[in-house]
Amino acid sequence: MSSPRSSAPSAICAAPSKRAEIDSLAPDRLTALLRQKNPHPALNDPAVLAQALAALETEQARRASRDQLASYRPYSKQAAFHAAGAASRERLFMAGNQLGKTKAGGSEWAMHLTGLYPDWWRGKRFPDPVKLWAAGVTAESTRDNPQRVLLGPPQKKEEWGTGAIPARCILATAAARGVADGVDSVVVRHVSGGASTLLFKSYEKGREKWQGETLDGVWFDEEPPLDIYIEGLTRTNATDGIVIVTFTPLLGMSEVVRMFLSDDEAKGMQ
Repeated sequence: MSSPRSSAPSAICAAPSKRAEIDSLAPDRLTALLRQKNPHPALNDPAVLAQALAALETEQARRASRDQLASYRPYSKQAAFHAAGAASRERLFMAGNQLGKTKAGGSEWAMHLTGLYPDWWRGKRFPDPVKLWAAGVTAESTRDNPQRVLLGPPQKKEEWGTGAIPARCILATAAARGVADGVDSVVVRHVSGGASTLLFKSYEKGREKWQGETLDGVWFDEEPPLDIYIEGLTRTNATDGIVIVTFTPLLGMSEVVRMFLSDDEAKGMQ
């Protein structure tokens, strides 16, 4: 019985002659064989077939984890938030904790960065590569929320690509200074053949650090100070770009919240 290859350990364990043939097959080819009426002779062995199926399931799970965007299906409030982008440059997704606000923001940002819009998409579309910002309160919270949702676990670089941006679309990343495991920027492959750019920002650096750039979109994850919000919005004026805000209203009836609410809605929060 042969030992697993060191470069790619296999779940298939059979006699050398059989295993060598099956183990060398790409998962797509193995799937095709398993669907045939007369599959590969080695698959007539129940033990080989069981292990081939296990290996196939493992590979399918690995691929799915590195293409989270393909399986994103928004619930009604998320879908309404996305769809509103077709007509509105500025949008707010305000809800309680663990209700999918950051997930919605990250998934939409991944679509704009890659150009991979699903059939159900009714929101804003960018036909060409974009330049986007994603921001949080501090460098650490930006790393732990938008960066994590877009790329994957910050402390596990081998798992970058398991977030909203598909692994195959991540062309390059640049490390941030002053924050462990933080990312400053990401270059993302776009379906047009070009490349989009994503930069991570934080509010704590102050309004001056938000000046000068021309952007297609800014994502505020957690409520920004009004001056930071206005500066971010200004960055998108030249491109007729978009601004999205996702947060839990911990600050009550702030100036930023009031901008998005009707008088009746504002009274309901007081």
